Amino acid sequence: MAGAAKSSAPVRVDLAGGWTDVGPYPSDFGGEVVNFAINLRVIARSASVPANRKTDFEFPVPRGSGLGTSSAMNVALSALISPDQLEYPEKLAEEAFALESQGGNYCGRQDQWASAIGGFNHLLFIGDSVERMPFEPMKSSMNWLKKHLIISFSGKSRNSGEMQESVWSRYSNGDAEVISGLHRIRGAARVMANGLQQDRRDMVVSSLREVCEGVDLIDKAIHDPFRDVVESLIGKGSAVAWKALGAGGGGCSAILCSPTGMEDVTRTIENADWEIIEWDFEGKGVLLHE
Repeated sequence: MAGAAKSSAPVRVDLAGGWTDVGPYPSDFGGEVVNFAINLRVIARSASVPANRKTDFEFPVPRGSGLGTSSAMNVALSALISPDQLEYPEKLAEEAFALESQGGNYCGRQDQWASAIGGFNHLLFIGDSVERMPFEPMKSSMNWLKKHLIISFSGKSRNSGEMQESVWSRYSNGDAEVISGLHRIRGAARVMANGLQQDRRDMVVSSLREVCEGVDLIDKAIHDPFRDVVESLIGKGSAVAWKALGAGGGGCSAILCSPTGMEDVTRTIENADWEIIEWDFEGKGVLLHE
């Protein structure tokens, strides 16, 4: 591509089912995820000079935040490499997955697909295939989620590679707790999808709680960096459910507030020196810019 080029791709919030999109689980059982893109975009800029092509990236949130920044980066990069594929975002998602999987890293597909497509997604993962389920949350569900879901960055570092290695090593050894936890996380995705499509807020809460219980089965360290702060909010009734975003172990968490709990949650997060991330829904996926 001659001259300068620019692309962008949104990061995402994983509501339910995360981990079950990572191999070998999709081949053994089939994974299922509900997520949505938000209006924070990774920007890729490429300038061609003789014998060299350099790509610079701009990140809207810290790397390792649990919002899928690496996948958004690779989706944006794939759009620069293959601009003719922009009309086929699923292909760009798979190109980004291939980039991210290099070197044998444990890597799921939900982040790349959310970043390439945008909007709300209900995804099935069977082997190496991805199926988009028909999914349209009610407007009232989205308004409620936007009003009551707080995303905050803990400022705590994480090493998702080590965490992934630990979980999948135990899985490969037939660890019953890990397998049971993953099944519960997968089952929560369908509950989440139905809850959002029917504006059944009790189902959304139930799904998030089920995810938390499933995650604690696969590795309690995933939630440990958040536990003291968030569980005090749950105990007081200011928050009704929560989850670590991404692989957890640090980075961001999503806290669903009770109708009267917003002020207390916000105050508690600020007192813990966590950063509240302002967000909105993003209907568009990867884009090329002039």
